[in-house]
This record gives sequence, structure tokens and C-alpha cells, in this order.
Amino acid sequence: MTLSFQPVNLLHQPIYQAYLSKCPEVSSDYGFINLFSWASVYGLEIAWTDSLVWIRQTLPEPVLWAPVGDWHNEDWSDCQNAHPELFKNVIRVPEALSGIWKRVFGDRMVSSEDRNMWDYIYDARKLKDLKGNRFHKKKNLVNQFKKNNAYTYVEINNDVADHAMALQDDWCTWRVCESSEQLAAENQAIMNTLINWENLDGVFGGVIFVDDLIVAYTIGEMLAPDTVAIHFEKGCPDYKGSYQAINQLFLQNQSQVQAVKWVNREPDIGDEGLRKAKLSYHPVSFLKKYRIRFQGSR
Repeated sequence: MTLSFQPVNLLHQPIYQAYLSKCPEVSSDYGFINLFSWASVYGLEIAWTDSLVWIRQTLPEPVLWAPVGDWHNEDWSDCQNAHPELFKNVIRVPEALSGIWKRVFGDRMVSSEDRNMWDYIYDARKLKDLKGNRFHKKKNLVNQFKKNNAYTYVEINNDVADHAMALQDDWCTWRVCESSEQLAAENQAIMNTLINWENLDGVFGGVIFVDDLIVAYTIGEMLAPDTVAIHFEKGCPDYKGSYQAINQLFLQNQSQVQAVKWVNREPDIGDEGLRKAKLSYHPVSFLKKYRIRFQGSR
């Protein structure tokens, strides 16, 4: 029987989280906050089998993402027989699932690394402390920001989310989001998150105020008890060091992340500037993802 897909909405969050909690490896793509944020941009839809959630992207063209659930206890051959339409082309497949599928399907499955979609993983303690020569420039920028500004770090609540939207509007004006399809899409995803802040379970973040003005913000969610994902982060270019400051202050002050060991700062999506910036913080590893094509599919 062909699965019935439905557009991602807030009502899906509790049951989705139950499936996600059983997933052996969770990349930044699959946190519900990320799914909901980008749902309207990518036309994301989900459907359920007894043990898995399947995710389908409909824009700009239909393609499946990896399923979410207990991959180790799934009978993948039976699943393919029951739903052959799902086993064609799949993107954003985490390395652990790619390995499981390779053992099950062998040469019937062809995988290719998607470097642009690898998640960058960092040691949370190193980003908090910024110790040593490797982080010397970052720490200098943070120190300059702190020296030059009477700042306050505040966790985002409903009221603060409204103020963060004002910074996002200004940021889009500075970067001329209308002229970039990628920036316009990201802006839509950010607004989806901030507008629905009070209705999203598990979203959190912080802002830096200088006087009464927000000059930087960050938004994240927990992917695992020891791992936080940073989905969005923006700073005002008029305040030198604002990006470096929000990066550090979030990890030092945000209540939800005090016990985390790892920070997932998402992929660079092939953007050279983003790649350089992410590498400059010295990731300790990558969560690799793959494109999968099943033989005989188009």
C-alpha cells in the first residue's frame, strides 16, 4: 500500500519526537524544529509506517529524505517489498543508515558522499573556553566585543522572539535577501520559527542586547542528551565580534546546554564562505551524509 504523506505541521511534533528518540544517529536535518522551520520552503511532508517516519521533500522537486526510527530493528527487505516506491532516490542519509542499507541491499544500492551536507561537530568545551592558539583570533574578537559594548545575554522567550524578528528583518535588508534565493528561503525558515516560538516544544535560543537593541541571536534544539544543534545564528555587522560573542555566550549561559558535550553546527551547503567560517572553529568530526540510489530506480 502506498503511504499517505501529509504536510509537516505542529500537531506532528509529539509522535515524531517519539520516533526520533529511537534513531541511532540524528543529524541536524531531522530535529523537528528544523523540519518545521523549513517545511514551507521545501514542501516537506511525512508519513508513518508502524516503526518509521518517512519524510518527503516536494520542492523544487519530489525526493525522499532518510526515514526516522529504530533502524537496527527494522526488516528493511520487508519494508522495501511493502513500499517499493520509497526505495528509489534518497538524500540526506546519515552514515549509520547508509551502512545498514549497504549490508542489507548490497550492490542493489549505490551511495555517494554528499560533502555539502555533512554536519560539522565541535567540542562544546573548546567553543566555550576558546583556549589556545587555534582560537586566538576568535577570543580576541569576543574580547573586543565585550570591551566595547555594555551587553546582556538573554534567553529567548515569546517577547524576545518578537525583538529577534526585528534584527532578522534588518539583517535581510543588509544582505538584500530578496536578491538571493538561498537567503530568502532561510529568512522564511527563521520567521517560521520565531512566529511559532510559543507553540514549538524544544526550541530555545538566546540574544545579545546592547542597550535596548538586539545585536545577535542564535536558535537551537537538542538532538541527543549530549548534543545541541545550532540552526540559525545572526549578528549585526555594526558590532564587531557579535557572531563570535553569541557563539560563546550561548554555550556559556543558555540553561538547556550546560551539560552538552557536542555542538552540531549544521552543513555548509557548499557555500565557500560558510565552509571557511565553520572550519575556522576547528570541528572535531563530521556527521557524514549520502545520496542513495537503488538499482533500477530513476
